[in-house]
Amino acid sequence: MTAVQRAVADAHRREWATVLAATVRVTRDIDLAEECVQDAYVAALDTWTRGGVPARPGAWLIVTARHHAVDALRRATTLRSKLHLLVEPVVAEPDVPDDPVVQHDRLRLVFLCCHPALACEAQVALTLRLVCGLSTADIAAAFLVSETTMAARITRAKKKIVQARIPFRMPSRAELPERLDAALTAIHLLFSTGHTAPSGPTLTRDELAGHALDLARLLHRLMPDEREVRGLLALLLTGHARRGTRIDADGRLLLLAEQDRSAWDSWAIAEAHDLVVAALRGGNPGRFALQAAIASLHASAPVYADTDWKQILVLYDELLVSWPSPVVALNRAVAVAMVRGPAVALSEVEALEAAGRLAGYRYLPAIKADLLRRLARHRDAAVEYERALTLADNDAERAFLTRRLAGLD
Repeated sequence: MTAVQRAVADAHRREWATVLAATVRVTRDIDLAEECVQDAYVAALDTWTRGGVPARPGAWLIVTARHHAVDALRRATTLRSKLHLLVEPVVAEPDVPDDPVVQHDRLRLVFLCCHPALACEAQVALTLRLVCGLSTADIAAAFLVSETTMAARITRAKKKIVQARIPFRMPSRAELPERLDAALTAIHLLFSTGHTAPSGPTLTRDELAGHALDLARLLHRLMPDEREVRGLLALLLTGHARRGTRIDADGRLLLLAEQDRSAWDSWAIAEAHDLVVAALRGGNPGRFALQAAIASLHASAPVYADTDWKQILVLYDELLVSWPSPVVALNRAVAVAMVRGPAVALSEVEALEAAGRLAGYRYLPAIKADLLRRLARHRDAAVEYERALTLADNDAERAFLTRRLAGLD
C-alpha cells in the first residue's frame, strides 16, 4: 500500500466508531450515517493523496462525514421535517458532548445500540458492528451462528431503530441499568475477539482488546459503584496483563502453564484484584464479577502448579447457576479435569456435545482431544484434534493443534 492508503487504513481501524458516532448525531439515521462515513473515507484517499495526510485524521473524517450528512439531508424531500436535526454546526474540530452523564461519543453509541426495544442479542450484535467495527463474520463466530443469520439480525435491528424512532441520546441514569448488561456483554465480546482472534495470521488483535479496555474504563468512570462494571474491568485487565506472553519468539501459542509469569503486568493484576474484591463484596456476585474472580485466581498463583483449582471449580459452579451458558459449562470442565480427573471431565464434555448447543465451536473438540490425550486414548484424540483443525481459522491456533496432533504416539 501507499503511505496514504496505510494512513486511511489506520484511520479506519482507530477512528471508525468515533466518526460514526459523531455523524449519527447529525443524521439520527444509522444507515445514512454509515454511508456518509464510508464516503468520507473514500474522499480521504483522494484528498490526502493531493494535499497530504492531516495532522488529525479523525477530526478531518468527522468534519467530512458530517458535511456529507448535511448535504444528504438537504437533498432529501423531507427536508422541512428534518430541519431540527441540523442544529449542530459542522466545525473544523469534533465537538465534545455536553451531556452530564457521559462525555464520550463512542460510549454514547454503545448505549444507543443497547436500547431495550431491541432483543438482547440484537443489541450486542449491533454494538459490535457499529461501535466496535467488527466484521459480520467475527460477530457470527462470537454467537456461534452463520454469517448470513447474523447479517439478517443486524439489518433487522437497524431497521427497528429507524422505525421506532429511537433517538440518539444518552439515556438518563435511571435508564442505564436496563441497558447495562448488553453493554457489558458487547465490550466483553470485543475484548475476547481481540484477545484471541477468530481468524487471521496472528493470535491476537491487540487494538480491539485495547479499545475494549478503554470502553470498560470509561464505563467504570461513568458508573463506579456498579459491581458488574468493576467485574468486567477486572476481567479485561487480567487478560490484558498477559498479552505479551501468550506466544513465543517464533509466534507459537503458549498455554497458561508455559507462560512467563514474571513478564505479566503486575500493576494491572493488582488493580484487577482490588476491583474483584470490591465486586464480590456484599454477596450474590454477577457473571462478570465471578469470571473476574476466576481470572484473578489464575493470575495470583506464583506458578501454574499452585493454581487453586478447587476454588476455581467452586466459582465455576456459582457462575453456571447465574449464567447457564454451554460455553461456561465447557470451561468448567477444564477445572473438573484438574480436580476430579480427565475421565469425569470427558463425560461432561460428551454430554455438552450430545446436547448440540456448541456445534461448530472450535474449542469443544480441542478440549475433548486434550482430555482423551491425557487418558492415553491417542487414536480418539487424533480424531478430535483433526475436527478442531477443520473449525479453527486462526493460524496460531491451527499451528498449536497441528503440533499436538503430531505429538501423539
